[in-house]
Amino acid sequence: MSQVDINHARALVYQLLSSLFAREVDEQRLKELTSEAAQQFWEQLSLEANFTQSVDKIRSTLNGIKDDEALLELAADYCGLFLVGTKHSASPYASLYLSGEDEPLLFGQQHQQMSEFLHQSKLQVQSHFPEPADHLAVMLAYMAHLCCHSEDSVQLSFLQTCVDSWLAKFINQLTQCDKNGFYSAVAILTLAWVKQDIAQLEPAEAVISKTF
Repeated sequence: MSQVDINHARALVYQLLSSLFAREVDEQRLKELTSEAAQQFWEQLSLEANFTQSVDKIRSTLNGIKDDEALLELAADYCGLFLVGTKHSASPYASLYLSGEDEPLLFGQQHQQMSEFLHQSKLQVQSHFPEPADHLAVMLAYMAHLCCHSEDSVQLSFLQTCVDSWLAKFINQLTQCDKNGFYSAVAILTLAWVKQDIAQLEPAEAVISKTF
């Protein structure tokens, strides 16, 4: 597999993770996520030991949705966890976890930074997604773009400073609120994927020292 193919495959994973945080799973999305092609994808991803438990939870939840009521329950989970903004939710905005303020505000420093990144890449948050730019879905979608359009060093810096820097805190909050565990599994998979990607992007240390 060429490096271009590898980067394309990485981008697809980031796009998938982004889509799961961007909106609730509707009927059409469920069909896509449980299609034959998707089943093969999930199976391949689960072969990595660090991903297995999360992928199994995601697959079992999606495959177990057999009627509208179950689909509405998953949509309600999404709304309750990410949209209501209470102490029983886990808002997916970097600024809420990276700001040193007691009561951090949305559209703060992290939003401004992400907006600038998007502007530099001639990208923008779509109008039907009225969220601050430091939303996790936006960051993962931007990383998908970087996979195919930027040097490894740029990708590594973005992952370390803008994504990995707060995901663990987000997961800690999410797991306390997520009774059914689907979105916790998605978040844990995201962090495991980011950690693995960082390790692969980091320059290999020299194994031979030069002597004089």
